[in-house]
Amino acid sequence: MRLLLVEDDDHVAAALSAVLARHGFAVTHARNGEEALQALLPGDAAPFGVVLLDLGLPDQDGFEVCGRIRKRTGIPVIMVTARADTRSKIHGLNLGADDYVVKPYDTGELLARIHAVARRTPQGPGPGPDDVPGSTLRLGGLTIELPTRRVSVDGLAVPLTRKEFDLLALLAQRPGVVFRREQIISEVWQTSWEGTGRTLEVHIASLRGKLRMPALIETVRGVGYKIVVPSA
Repeated sequence: MRLLLVEDDDHVAAALSAVLARHGFAVTHARNGEEALQALLPGDAAPFGVVLLDLGLPDQDGFEVCGRIRKRTGIPVIMVTARADTRSKIHGLNLGADDYVVKPYDTGELLARIHAVARRTPQGPGPGPDDVPGSTLRLGGLTIELPTRRVSVDGLAVPLTRKEFDLLALLAQRPGVVFRREQIISEVWQTSWEGTGRTLEVHIASLRGKLRMPALIETVRGVGYKIVVPSA
């Protein structure tokens, strides 16, 4: 797998690149945000499987870089940074990052997280929405196309972040069933690190606002959330 490592410290980048290479990864090193964005332009090379993104870059903040990456590609992004505060974690995930790893980290954990986000990312265009049974979910005016990750309400497209889509798709596949908070965090974020509970609340609120269907996702106090099937 090809990895794009966005890290301004050459010593840190060299050490991490050596470890990743020993585990079979081909690493491209970008020292700032612009180099990273240039590396992600379409070209002849095989696409990157994952981006490891530091936040303290010399030319622009890593959050800005993540937002620009998300506008042009769905490549998984793991933020790797010394910023350990919960607010930064939530902000990064809301921008579309797939994971957030705090320095100093255990190399084995980082490798596991790389493999985890890569497994969750579809490779290639995949089948069309009519090729897989049950691949299109319809709840009232809401339509969710699972293979293409498209969402629309009354025919109008609703842009969602990767995690917002994963969260909505999980709940919508079993309307009326209450999903426990711990289960949602485990299945959508595949982690249980401290601070994810607040992130879940933020994503629920964001979905309600974007879909403009505030009653669609019901909070079951003390338990979790469920999709309420809209009335005909």
